[in-house]
Amino acid sequence: MESQLGFLVRRGYRGETFTRALTRRPSGRTLVVTFDDAFKSVYDLAAPILTRLGLPASLFVPTDYIETGEPIAWAGTDHWLAGEHREELSGMNWDEIRSLAHAGWEIGSHTGSHPFLTQIGDQALANELQRSRQTCEERLNQPCWSLAYPYGDVDVRVVAAAREAGYTAAATLPSRLRPLGPLEWPRVGVYHDDSTARFRLKASRLVRRTRGSNVWSLVDRTRKRTP
Repeated sequence: MESQLGFLVRRGYRGETFTRALTRRPSGRTLVVTFDDAFKSVYDLAAPILTRLGLPASLFVPTDYIETGEPIAWAGTDHWLAGEHREELSGMNWDEIRSLAHAGWEIGSHTGSHPFLTQIGDQALANELQRSRQTCEERLNQPCWSLAYPYGDVDVRVVAAAREAGYTAAATLPSRLRPLGPLEWPRVGVYHDDSTARFRLKASRLVRRTRGSNVWSLVDRTRKRTP
């Protein structure tokens, strides 16, 4: 992670938080680092690296899982519960999240229970979005304007519910990097198994432009049809 972010800093990128980058549109090369899920490793490992590099970040918190004493796990991470990596599912507590906010990090919502939002009813959807935002605001004594959709799962109904719940910015994880407005802002996913070469490709301006084009839609449809 340090080598990846250091590479971008050396190329002239300057850090900003998610909502500020969307609402203030800083000039020059801008780097927005985001973390979903509030795992303890973000506090223990990632935060010191970002401090050394002079970068802020945005953390999206699934509020139902904070300070429960249980691992943070749902469909997609629950397969780690029975193995040697169970401890890596430990979550932060509110004091740790608060200290990141005091250090200049943005704290946003990742809903309450981390469901697939397009698959739940209207009342449950509104509750997930409003409950998590309210919890963040009460715990941190500051506004919560941003949201990251769990699994990147979003549609028109979910966007409308996010707007109704009071969010001004929300992050997605689409294949095609085409901004559809501040409540459907695409991110580039970076994962633990991304090599240096793969990371640099993902960060490349040419690749990002290609992923935002109509050409990418055709490539992506072809890729999904290939067995």
